[in-house]
Amino acid sequence: MKENILKDKSLAFAIRIVRLYQYLCEEKKEFVLSKQLLRSGTSVGAMVREAEHSESKDDFKHKLAIAQKEINETLYWLELLQKTSYISEQQFESIHIDAIEIIKLLTSIIKTVKKTLTINN
Repeated sequence: MKENILKDKSLAFAIRIVRLYQYLCEEKKEFVLSKQLLRSGTSVGAMVREAEHSESKDDFKHKLAIAQKEINETLYWLELLQKTSYISEQQFESIHIDAIEIIKLLTSIIKTVKKTLTINN
């Protein structure tokens, strides 16, 4: 089976987000921001999976663009949680690195698809 780095990294990221959500609820008794984080952080992988079975290259690009927006929103919630002392700087940096890696992958793939669409149209 062909390796899909984006798919693997977005799933691993979602797992980290779920664990962080559990920590925030159980240890910090924080339920509002953590729910937002859970929603946006896990939807990245879901959109990547949807893109796998997209109907066209435009649909593929659109789904990955949504994933890109979701990971960006996730970064906002992570930053807010760090700045309000719900997570430490170390916790933030660790997951932030993963998120930035995913953004870079998504951006690269989207740019490539846009070039392909431009050439074929």
